[in-house]
Amino acid sequence: MGYPIILQLQGVPCSVVGGGAVAARKVKRLLESRAQVTVIAPELTPVLQEMATAGKISWRQQTYVPGCLRGARLVFCTTAEPAVNREAAAEARAQGALVNDATSPQGSDFHVPASLQRGELLLTVSTGGGSPELARQIRRELETAYPEAFGAWLERLVALRQKLQHELSGPQQRQAFWRQALSGAILDFVRQGQLDRAEDELRHAITDFGTES
Repeated sequence: MGYPIILQLQGVPCSVVGGGAVAARKVKRLLESRAQVTVIAPELTPVLQEMATAGKISWRQQTYVPGCLRGARLVFCTTAEPAVNREAAAEARAQGALVNDATSPQGSDFHVPASLQRGELLLTVSTGGGSPELARQIRRELETAYPEAFGAWLERLVALRQKLQHELSGPQQRQAFWRQALSGAILDFVRQGQLDRAEDELRHAITDFGTES
């Protein structure tokens, strides 16, 4: 089992070898992370072509050759040819980059988990490359359990934390409150999209908890 982390990639040079559908998925997430993306491929999917035309990515219109990955710190090898991916992965690794090889989970430094984004809330599921379909199935279940409203709810919680700092003293007391407050009826209101009702209930709970303490 690997070590789960979230990489901060803003402005980080990342390369994607290959221009197909797999590459397009990787590029989309890299751009969402505000990475500096270069795609190395003789041809691109229409989606990647639009990105290149719009200047969102750099496109080196060629097949992979040694030296293409100079400066990259994160590399995705996504061609349909395992030998090409292995060669590119070896070059990337030799210069200290982390590598994901789409044709060889065992030859990758990291795996990209199935993920669900709700604003700043990020939920991920990984099987270590053992069963991507199982990871996708669990992700679909999470979509139902954590609808879009949870992104907006997290924004409200950030503001409410400030109030909590003044109402309750001590980290243990605050932790006890959150365990009580973020369960049951309040989260049910969030799932129903009733964020104002959920916030009212939480504010009352803060007041009541502080009084009881």
